[in-house]
Parts: sequence; structure tokens; C-alpha cells
Amino acid sequence: MPVHLHPTAELAPRVLLPGDPGRALLLAQLLTTAPKMFNHNRGLWGYTGIAADGEPLTIQSTGMGGPSAAIVLEELCDLGLRRAIRVGTCGALASGLALGDLVIADAALASDGTSRALGGGERIACDAALVAALRAAAGSAAHVGAVATSDLFYDRDPARARAWERGGALVIEMEAAALLRVGELRGVAIGCLLAVTDVFDADGARHRLGADGLVAAGERLGLIGAGALAARAAAEVDPSSSA
Repeated sequence: MPVHLHPTAELAPRVLLPGDPGRALLLAQLLTTAPKMFNHNRGLWGYTGIAADGEPLTIQSTGMGGPSAAIVLEELCDLGLRRAIRVGTCGALASGLALGDLVIADAALASDGTSRALGGGERIACDAALVAALRAAAGSAAHVGAVATSDLFYDRDPARARAWERGGALVIEMEAAALLRVGELRGVAIGCLLAVTDVFDADGARHRLGADGLVAAGERLGLIGAGALAARAAAEVDPSSSA
């Protein structure tokens, strides 16, 4: 039995993984009917309900950072998870990204301790089928590329951000590499869809999306992520339905 998650409802084989427990509640109410609390232990709120395609969907928060995200995903895998998409927030690295923009990760540059402790390499790929499903669900509304994963939200060394950008990362976040590495080890498909909530001036000053913008971004993440998971489920039943 899992140690940190205390399930009070069935786990769906497909899961959306927001970091924020509040976003998990928001998405459960937006995306499912009759949601039931899946977990509340340690403040890691999770819910299972019926999605728009008539199949169950679990939305489980991971908390902040790789260590917490890895624990949650390991225990979801123990319970029968088959595929999951991180739906989270990020800070812009590449020029031209604006507040509220969406980014589909195709890989993570692993600068975090968790994925490295688990034997991950410098670059960890997202599941290709989920990347394709996210691209189809988002259309032209999202950028696609690598993301950088760090353990730091408040990073005092601007040289790291410049190096990540030179390495091809569009944005910086804190959980993707750990989730992707656990996915590799456990044989489950992991994708990642992010909303840009922070942009930075040349002098490093941070500008953050407002409260209403955060809610709207969370809703867009959930709708696209749920659509991608539904498309992958449909493709399993009828391979001709995939793009």
C-alpha cells in the first residue's frame, strides 16, 4: 500500500498532475462530473470523476519540486497508473514568450537532484505519443520544445538561466524531469503541458500573472491535458483514430 497517498476513491488509469492542490480542485470541478476525493493526506489533494468522454479521470496534485512529485508518481504507479500529464506553471527563458502562453514539453533538461539521484541523464524525453496528442489538442495555441527543471524557485545565479536557454530550453520549472525519470523507470507514459506565469526583465526582475490569469491558465491546461488523455485512450481502442 502507498505510504503518502491514502486513496478514498478508485484511481483512473489516466491522471492529470498539477502541482497546486487548489488547481487540482479547480480541474476536478471543471473537467469531471461527480468527482470524489481520491486523496487528502499531507495536503496533496486528488480527485477522481467522470470526464467528458465518459471514462474516469484522476486529478492528483504533486506538491512543489521533484522529491514530492516523484513520491506521488511512484505511489500512483503502485496503484495502477498507466499515463499522466503534468499540467503546471513555469517561468519564461526564451525571448518572445508572454504571460499566459502555453508550452508543450518534448524533453526536460535535468538540472534537479531527484532525476539525477534516480539515474537520469542530462536530457529526458517526454512520451512521444502524449506529445503528439497534446499538440493535436492545443493546435497552434502552444509552443513546443525542451524545458529546464531546477530545484530552485528563487535562483540567485542568472548564469544558470542563460545556460539553459543556450541549451534549447524555452522555460524553467521544478517537476518535469523527476516525473519523466520515474516514468522511465516504471514504464508509464508521461507528458508535460505548462503555462507561462512568470517572465523576467533583463535585470532579472520578475513579472507574474495575476490571480484571474492564473485561474484561466489552469483551466486551459486542464482542458487540453484532458483532451490529450482522451485521444490517447481512444487511439488504444481504435488505432485508426490517432493522428
